[in-house]
Amino acid sequence: MTIPLRRLLLMILVIFSLCWVVQQSASAQRQDPASEDAIPPALTHYMGREIAQTMHYRGAPWLTRDNREEEERCSLLLANLGLKRGMTVCDMGCGNGYYTLKLAQMVGPEGRVLAVDIQPQMLEMLKERAERAGLENIEPILGEVHDPKLPAGEVDLVLMVDVYHEFSHPEHMLAAIRESLAPGGVVVLTEYRAEDPNVPIHPLHKMSKRQIMKEFTPNGFRLVREFDRLPWQHMMFFQCEDSVRQ
Repeated sequence: MTIPLRRLLLMILVIFSLCWVVQQSASAQRQDPASEDAIPPALTHYMGREIAQTMHYRGAPWLTRDNREEEERCSLLLANLGLKRGMTVCDMGCGNGYYTLKLAQMVGPEGRVLAVDIQPQMLEMLKERAERAGLENIEPILGEVHDPKLPAGEVDLVLMVDVYHEFSHPEHMLAAIRESLAPGGVVVLTEYRAEDPNVPIHPLHKMSKRQIMKEFTPNGFRLVREFDRLPWQHMMFFQCEDSVRQ
């Protein structure tokens, strides 16, 4: 059976039209920063350091274990943050909210805590704990591996407790954190000490001061203070290089 020329031409035109639509849609998706294609490839190593995998949400009970205060002196960490009521604070990689709830109490109802995690299950656990504690100044934020989704220029302090070493996109995350800081804002980094073999943590989840400085300095941060009295962790305070100069 032969196909009339007019119908054949129409079919060819329809096929070409559909191919063009598909091509344009794919091109738009590649250009859309919200699409999955826009997410940069994850790194396995950064500046000579192997990047650890993110702790799965099924391991969340370890974050709220009964002996955590005894092992890590979390209250001492909190007491040396320099928090004031009314501050806007970010708990980066908040998990199920061990520190988030404490931060919310410290900044008071007039302050707020931006609780960022990339696992929705962690945020659900956090919400349940915050509700039981009657805390209403916590804002859970589902971040992405390369973007914490923080508001620009509003955050007084970003706390990262044993989480930075898991960032698969450290440069993107540090750039976003810089953008989020209010004038004079501070990033407080705590990481298990790689220099101390007595710290009972897998080496992949430790960082040395030398490595921390190697990564933070070229990403626009300057060390402004340290607190060295925690039993297992470094506690280092950074500000943006431009902020320090001013």
